[in-house]
Amino acid sequence: MQLTVKREYWLISGLLFFFFFAWSSSYSLFSIWLHRVIGLSGTETGYVFAANAVAALLIQPFYGALQDRLGLSKKLLVWIGILLCASAPFAIYVYANLLAENVVLGAIVGAAFLALAMLAGVGVIESYTERLSRHMGFEFGTTRMWGSLGWAAATCVVGVVFNIDPDIAFYMSSAAGIAFLLILSQLDLSRFHQKGVNTGAAVAPVHLDDLWQLLKMPRFWAFSVYLTGVCGIYMIYEQQFPVYFSSFFSTPQEGTSAYGYLNSSQVLLEAALLLLAPWVVSRTGAKYGLILAGAIMFVRILGSGLATDVWTVAACKMMHAIEVPILLVSVFKYISLNFDSRLSASIYLVGFQFAQQLTAMLLSPLVGFGYDQFGFANVYILMSGLVGICLVLSWTLLRADPLRPGEKSAALQVRELPAIAQSVTRYEP
Repeated sequence: MQLTVKREYWLISGLLFFFFFAWSSSYSLFSIWLHRVIGLSGTETGYVFAANAVAALLIQPFYGALQDRLGLSKKLLVWIGILLCASAPFAIYVYANLLAENVVLGAIVGAAFLALAMLAGVGVIESYTERLSRHMGFEFGTTRMWGSLGWAAATCVVGVVFNIDPDIAFYMSSAAGIAFLLILSQLDLSRFHQKGVNTGAAVAPVHLDDLWQLLKMPRFWAFSVYLTGVCGIYMIYEQQFPVYFSSFFSTPQEGTSAYGYLNSSQVLLEAALLLLAPWVVSRTGAKYGLILAGAIMFVRILGSGLATDVWTVAACKMMHAIEVPILLVSVFKYISLNFDSRLSASIYLVGFQFAQQLTAMLLSPLVGFGYDQFGFANVYILMSGLVGICLVLSWTLLRADPLRPGEKSAALQVRELPAIAQSVTRYEP
């Protein structure tokens, strides 16, 4: 049994690696591709990102509810893998031409594809991994590390090949999609079903009424305030950051290559810190892990606005490596402690991913206009203020970790935290 679990661990890690490799190949320099290759302005780029957000916003609830009903079935992952394989022909022969001729039409068609394959697909594979980790007994953070490694590997190469031919990046994405499907074909969970591990739908099937009850819970909306106001604004900050970073260099090509190396270095460090994040969050608790991640976001955005040289901006980017592991582990831990674990995919996709896309949909065009009119630095300072306000609200609204059976006081909870951490870091309900 132990050898079988180890095999499944490596297979799911491979899926994460190649999914993020495919996503990074197409999306890590997406804003530069829109700006330099297609020729869009900051405002037009903002509209494209807003369209992407709308599409993801519509698809994420559907993906979440469907994956909760499928449990550990691979059907939805197969669909996502097929779309990844189609990345190159779609981007090169359809998306680029549509954007060049009609920005609105191109944005709509491209948003539908990107959301189905990547922007909503990432929530599916991450929630699938978290669910599998609970069944198989390995930690989500350790597995998710391979996704970061995949992103870093692709970004390092994309920063170089983009200056040779931007189309190569999309071919890399399709090649990773093929690898994704090949690995997925080897993931066989039927043996665990024979040993009593549920691999289909959740033990109690998820119904629409379960989702409706979720939406009626104040704690869900309190969680969404944090995700919308803090994570959503951070997502907008990231959208055109490569363009801002490249502006510190004498030529666009030099800036693109430098950003590729910086981004890959940041994600490699992020992967290493994912191993430590469960330990950190087990001591801060889920609520204060979220607050800590939000505080790092605030410093990053404000620092980028105040920066006067490339090294300061690069340092702000590297802080991402500390923020993301704490955020991911805190989000799943907060979900496991405060909500029905059967709905983990729905809560993650609707609460986390949906909230980010909603903010991006509403603010991306406005922020893009601000970049054109007032410059990146001034807009970043304003965005940091918004994050700060939402962070203060979240401090009050988010729930502290509930006491477990047998715990009689907060003091006792602190003394017994090391023992509690073992189960918490595995996201057990």
